Amino acid sequence: MPVSIDPTPIGIRADSSADEVALVDATGVLTWGQAHDQLIRAAGGLQAVADRPGQRWAVLGENAIPTVVAHVAGLLAGVGTAALSRQLTASELAYQFKDAGIVAVVTGISSLASVLEAAEQVDLDLVVVHGEGAEAAVAQSATAVQSRVEVRSWGQWLAQAPAASAPTDRPPAPMLVYTSGTTGRPSGTEVRWLTGAQLTAGDYLAALIEQSHTPSGAHLVAGPLQHNGPLTAVRHLLTGEPVVVLERFDAEAALAAIERYRVSSSVMVPTHFQRMLSLPVEVRERYDVSSLRLLAHTGSACPVSVKEAMIAWFGPVLVESYGGSEVGTLCRIGSNDWLTRRGSVGRAVPPFEVLVLADDGTPLPVGTSGLLCFKAPAEHGIRYHHDPDKTASAYVAPGVLTLGDIGRVDDDGFVYITDRAADVVVSGGVNLYPAEGEQCLLTHPQVADVAVIGIPHPDLGEQLLALVVSTTADQPLAAELEAWCRRTLAPYKCPRRFEFLEVLPRNAMNKLDKPALRRPYWPSARTVAG
Repeated sequence: MPVSIDPTPIGIRADSSADEVALVDATGVLTWGQAHDQLIRAAGGLQAVADRPGQRWAVLGENAIPTVVAHVAGLLAGVGTAALSRQLTASELAYQFKDAGIVAVVTGISSLASVLEAAEQVDLDLVVVHGEGAEAAVAQSATAVQSRVEVRSWGQWLAQAPAASAPTDRPPAPMLVYTSGTTGRPSGTEVRWLTGAQLTAGDYLAALIEQSHTPSGAHLVAGPLQHNGPLTAVRHLLTGEPVVVLERFDAEAALAAIERYRVSSSVMVPTHFQRMLSLPVEVRERYDVSSLRLLAHTGSACPVSVKEAMIAWFGPVLVESYGGSEVGTLCRIGSNDWLTRRGSVGRAVPPFEVLVLADDGTPLPVGTSGLLCFKAPAEHGIRYHHDPDKTASAYVAPGVLTLGDIGRVDDDGFVYITDRAADVVVSGGVNLYPAEGEQCLLTHPQVADVAVIGIPHPDLGEQLLALVVSTTADQPLAAELEAWCRRTLAPYKCPRRFEFLEVLPRNAMNKLDKPALRRPYWPSARTVAG
């Protein structure tokens, strides 16, 4: 029987507002009637291949309509999707395909070569490709020698999709996203939009729609559709709100989209704010942004001057969230509270309770900086897919988790981040893990030792710098080392700057002394951006 979609807000909009705008990207527009049709077909196509619980489709994070449709269709059909980076190399993709139980892939044309190479490595049968050139890619793959992977275009796949079934007897299938860590090994974690036990995928979908409180009006996707923030677009479409997808972030294009589509909400990172503020005043004043009622920001600390300027421009609509993909939002603060407590990330969001702990695990008094931790019920805790060791490492005590930040709490319970204990660099709102670059560079024959650290960047907040000890007097060129990294790592994970040292400082435990290495590059005692 047809998938149970018509009682949802999407089905209602398809009946009542069939010709109104539902989805927008760089290639065009889908009305609610067209979006409804694509979603039903995509749901059937997903179910036809992933017919058993635990099987997932990979959806690479191209900022395009098919990416949003595929994720929404997965929730409607009770089929899990995994949001993966379009910049990953074939070896990185193959690892995540295998780890996530991927049986088929939706990708844009720009990632097709890496996807096909990875699909061959893990014996996938089907890749669906969208974008300009998709039909030609399908024709080319049909004549490829010794390729077992079937390639279909997005339009062809939808047209041939069977009817979907209501997912009444399937377990819930939240989206999966991947995050690395201090070990450098990527781990999957379910997107934490809904917690608590759900009996079926149908129950999960109904509860997700019921508990989604999104502002009415269009939602703007400003960042890559592989991260938690931009993926909130899925919830907006599920609740019957239009979604406008920017192919890539351009400051003036974002303002134009806000005005044209009367955008009411978006999720951005501080780099987006800085780029909009850098526009000439006459350009900024050209656009009406008064429709915005919620501008959420996350990913990295926002410089105080930047946030002040954004609130002065957009009004008190900025809401900052502190948390992570693996746990969701831990703290939140609105514009008015922030203006009286500049630099705070807000109070803990129930059911989380904030704690600040000393090195020995004892609680610290109000106003004292220490390891920032949160008490959490089991159903709200951190869980990494197929990685119990990494899950355990996120806890300092039973029921007490940490994201590895140093902070303090004031008398009113407002949290301030002061430093970072975990070895992570936040660049343009994206978490980068130095361990990945270090492990890669250590395989180069002329690298004896290496430390990758975060240093200031005027636009991105932080960028990666590799400090290298060479095995020979003829030090390898920086360009050669960057190319070495790009063979196995996605470009955004690779250091962009390299410096050569005779020795790297280490502590008594023989661990790299990262604070000492970072200190010369930062203008104050604080060695993280924001």
